[in-house]
Amino acid sequence: MNKKLVCAVPLVATAAFGLYACGGDDNNQSSNDISSVKNVVVIYAENRSFDNLYGHFPGANGLQNVTAANSQQLDRDGSVLATLPKIWTGLTATGVTPAITEAMTANLPNAPFAIDDPKGFNTQLNVTTRDLYHRFYENQMQIDGGKNDKFAAWGDSGGLVMGHYDTPPDKLPLYKIAQQYTLADNFFMGAFGGSFLNHQWLICACTPVYPNADKSVASKSISAVNPDGASLQLAKAAGSALDGNTSGLFVNSGNLTPDFYAVNTMQPPYQPSGNKPVSGADQTLADPSQATTLPPQTQQHIGDLLNNAGVTWAWYGGSWGAALADRSVINGAVNVVPDFQTHHQPFNYFADLAPGTANRAQHLLDGGTNGSEFIKAIDAGTLPQVSFYKPQGNLNEHAGYTDVASGDQHIADLISHLQKSPQWKNMVVVVTYDENGGFWDHVAPPKGDRWGPGTRIPALIVSPYAKKGFVDHTQYDTTSILRFITKRFNLPSLPGLTARDSALVANGASKMGDLTNALDFSQ
Repeated sequence: MNKKLVCAVPLVATAAFGLYACGGDDNNQSSNDISSVKNVVVIYAENRSFDNLYGHFPGANGLQNVTAANSQQLDRDGSVLATLPKIWTGLTATGVTPAITEAMTANLPNAPFAIDDPKGFNTQLNVTTRDLYHRFYENQMQIDGGKNDKFAAWGDSGGLVMGHYDTPPDKLPLYKIAQQYTLADNFFMGAFGGSFLNHQWLICACTPVYPNADKSVASKSISAVNPDGASLQLAKAAGSALDGNTSGLFVNSGNLTPDFYAVNTMQPPYQPSGNKPVSGADQTLADPSQATTLPPQTQQHIGDLLNNAGVTWAWYGGSWGAALADRSVINGAVNVVPDFQTHHQPFNYFADLAPGTANRAQHLLDGGTNGSEFIKAIDAGTLPQVSFYKPQGNLNEHAGYTDVASGDQHIADLISHLQKSPQWKNMVVVVTYDENGGFWDHVAPPKGDRWGPGTRIPALIVSPYAKKGFVDHTQYDTTSILRFITKRFNLPSLPGLTARDSALVANGASKMGDLTNALDFSQ
């Protein structure tokens, strides 16, 4: 079924880490006319590294290429760990049965392991595991200059970072879809760290700012960072990762950088927000006196460019309407439905999409609980030219509060609707994950700028134009989605895209691809 798996462009050396990957120049793809694409749909799931879900995918750079040399985890002092640390608090999330306790995870070999191995933990895809650290500075410390050997050392979940799933197609619906279309196996998260920052990079290739944070209520959220700008200052001797997680190790692992960029989870200034409105004040706003309320952002984003070009677009937030109507569905507990996640709504941080604006009314739409409103637009053939869809929390695959299977089936169902849509014949669908969720991956990210790219994640390109049964080795990251939209609609480049490419080239890597190597318009 698979075509010959070759790079669409020559292999390019990445000087930073001594590895090789397909370069990012997409100009030689088999192409009639990219303008035949009328609709771009981006489905943005949560928190999985490539190896965690697709490590056994045929033809991909997966776990078959893992050796002791490129997978063994080091302790904080640089020595090889004799075993993986225990999975602190246990493998399964609080309240999930059957529980895999911390004691049951002792003495794991220092190597990747299958979470769902029947001879091991036998924790299947429909079971919610505990959450893992996925934070800006910690992610860089785990990557350790491209060696990916300190995920256990600088995390809070012990050995779980090395867990993956053996995912045959009968277990994972999206796996079957990846076999039919294109799977990108050299696609990296746009920024280091977590969901908040990577959602920002999805829409603007930019990092939010908190002006004068040192004189604000957020002053205690400023991280204490070493001179390298990439690691956190220690408050005490690090000790061994075998003795416990990173709790209390750092002087301050905050939400802000020393120069006041917001890199870890901050809340939107507008409702729905994790921070309530002030009683008696404007109920569409979040309380600005809370340290985690980010001031409205003014950077240029992809919506601005699309508006300027007269291209229709929308962000469909799963359960957006429900969250506006009832705060009890916001940021819930394990397996709560719909568990709307406020920091997964990146346009809700921008002043030009503030409550009461026509821009907001036109472009920030309710995706409906279980995607019902998004599905109505799909089935009716009324999707705008560019659509972003964010599944609600219990359907987004995020460890800690939901499982893989529920979200995977939800996205597969959406694709089934898209394939039957009147707009399908001219559509390109990109399914990817915002970040790695703290899970290890054996492939080093290329060295870019101070923001990323971070750890490798899965990405599927699903379209009548997608190469069939193809594994695309081209170097991509989250910003490649913006690059594709920009190319298709002849938009100016966002500043962050240009800066990212300049940094990549300066560090001996290639520029990021724009996804067109995954497509063949002559089909």
